Amino acid sequence: MVEIFLRTLPFFAIIGLGFWAGRSRFFSPEATAYLTKFVFFFALSAMLFRFSANLPFNEIFDGQLVAGYLWGTAGVYGIGMLVAFLRRLDVPTAAVEAQCAAIGNTGFLGLPMLALLFGEAAIGPIMLILSVDLVVFSSLIVILINGGRDGRLTLATLRLIGIGLVKNPMIVSISAGLAWSAIGLPVPAPMNDFLTILGGAATPGALFAIGASLAERSAERVQIAAWLSFCKLIVHPMLVALAVLWVFPVDAFTASVAISAAALPVAGNVYMLAAHYGVAPQRVSAAILLSTAASILTVPAFIAWVSAP
Repeated sequence: MVEIFLRTLPFFAIIGLGFWAGRSRFFSPEATAYLTKFVFFFALSAMLFRFSANLPFNEIFDGQLVAGYLWGTAGVYGIGMLVAFLRRLDVPTAAVEAQCAAIGNTGFLGLPMLALLFGEAAIGPIMLILSVDLVVFSSLIVILINGGRDGRLTLATLRLIGIGLVKNPMIVSISAGLAWSAIGLPVPAPMNDFLTILGGAATPGALFAIGASLAERSAERVQIAAWLSFCKLIVHPMLVALAVLWVFPVDAFTASVAISAAALPVAGNVYMLAAHYGVAPQRVSAAILLSTAASILTVPAFIAWVSAP
């Protein structure tokens, strides 16, 4: 446990450095926004494209992993929705809380950290998990929010989902990389070097941006945020563990990566969706702040558990 904690500590230290920069106003909110945009559209996209272009498709797709991760994530999503309905919340608000409980920071935190801790063999499962989150659950929340407001699923909502998927640089870069891999062409050395250099900025840039953005978060509605953080950091990885170890069993290494990915804190893009639709952004902000702070201890604990012989 101590060894794993020390190995993950540098990642959280960079997040802490970003938090200090944002809190002290050394990094303004505008600077944080532009850094996040650089990482999201350029550095992380370059990393994802290079990884997927250099991996055969059959090494990435794993039907059992998809089924297991979907089962576990849908389970915690359902728990989040159920508790929200018992508190008499409307469908859009319940959907946002469920999204907090189920969607982790796989792109900005999980991919660079887990790829380093578990090695390059973890890249395929992580990208598959990221794709499930982006395609399935990012679409689901749009359906629930718009359907909850309109009382029905409209063609405009489906069009909005389609446009959102096509314009998401993570999905585009993974898809383009897989297409390149499927063609069977090697990545030219100058192009690979370019992607390596640009993608190398993704890890420190993403971690620093996470910290700087946390400096703008508030800790309002702490009890609800604590419940959502508990769901994300504890319930989600436990349900995914149940799924990938017994319900839809995968090999031990893939299961370890999936459980560790499920243990990640609440993703920042949940706040972007909540703010865009004007649905409970304060509690999402608090859940991101609390879950990221608590994950300094919980993520190493789960990684140590799945790494135990």
